[in-house]
Parts: sequence; C-alpha cells; structure tokens
Amino acid sequence: MLSIFYGDMPEAVYNPVIYFKNTYTDEWIMDELSRKMIQDVDRSTVLGPRVIDSPVLGGISLRELSRGVKTLISIYKVPEKIFNASACGDNCAKWILKIGEFIHR
Repeated sequence: MLSIFYGDMPEAVYNPVIYFKNTYTDEWIMDELSRKMIQDVDRSTVLGPRVIDSPVLGGISLRELSRGVKTLISIYKVPEKIFNASACGDNCAKWILKIGEFIHR
C-alpha cells in the first residue's frame, strides 16, 4: 500500500540518495520495474548491474543516476520505510503511483 505523509517524521529517510548508495544491491537495478523507471526518468538503459548507458554521459555507474530514480527504486525495494519523495521531479509522479499499485498486489 502506498501512503503519503506530510510534516516532520523522525523515522523517515530524508536523504534517499545516501540511503540508496549504502543499501542497494545489484538485484535492485536488474529488476524489470527498476529498469523501466531508469529508462523513462533518466532516459538511460541498464546494461548490467553496475553499468548504465546514458545518452548524454555515455557509460555511467549507479552514482550518476538521478536523485529521483534513486528515490523511486528505494521506495519500491524497501516499502516498509518512509522516504522523502521531494527528491523526485514531476517525471517521477506516475512511477510513485505504479509502485503503489505494484506493492498493493
């Protein structure tokens, strides 16, 4: 289930980029939904668990993915945590809804 909270929450992850950096696994990136989010939001293609093809930067690591994609993947892969989604741009909104639908199944 997707829930949206407003206001300060001490248990929330307020820096999802740092959380992602310290928590992600190769499986997170190779997951089909994660690959679709990376393709849509960053216009980049996952070539392998640690290599992304960016049309602007060429071959990049996961560090160069956008804050929005890192936040989306964290929300998707760790649904029991609360993430600050203000790191996400407008292009992430539809993915937050899709993640909610997927988790609700």
